[in-house]
Amino acid sequence: MTAPPKDAAPPSKDTDAQVVEASRRHPDRFGAVFDRYFADIHRYVHLRLGETAADDLTAETFLRAFRDRERFDLTRLSARPWLYGIASNLVAEHRRGEARRYRALARSSAATEIAGHDERVVQRVSAAVMRPRLAAGLARLSAGDRDVLLLVACAQLSYEEVAEALGIPRGTVGSRLNRARKKLRTIIGPAEEAL
Repeated sequence: MTAPPKDAAPPSKDTDAQVVEASRRHPDRFGAVFDRYFADIHRYVHLRLGETAADDLTAETFLRAFRDRERFDLTRLSARPWLYGIASNLVAEHRRGEARRYRALARSSAATEIAGHDERVVQRVSAAVMRPRLAAGLARLSAGDRDVLLLVACAQLSYEEVAEALGIPRGTVGSRLNRARKKLRTIIGPAEEAL
């Protein structure tokens, strides 16, 4: 890896709000927001909809954010919840496909035959064993419950960030997350039943 040229600008230490505000006069400054969050947003959309949709929807997330940067609330220092909110809205537009994908995963992922005891032990702790039940459970959650659960589990947003991203009260985040977890526990059942 080569060092940046000596005359290159250092990475921006500005808050997201400062960057977005500056981008209103100098659109190229918005690239700093893109650089900070592209990988996180892409990972989140990929987990929700798969690789094919992730590239397009992540690009669309940043395009919408750029177009709507005049409406960004500059009292918010971080653009992270705002971007996850945009991404979640785009995912919602593709929700029927997402639910179909989870149902297909649930149908197509059968437990494989295991030869030895050691392999059986490994499989019991493997997330792959639970994949069909998890996919089925996610497909059966309401859209709101699924959004909250996946923003917390996949994007690792705090309750406050989820509330901001989805435009709901913090208490609603907690109740939706609790309800989603209970439903998944009921659907998935104990890990040993999956074998």
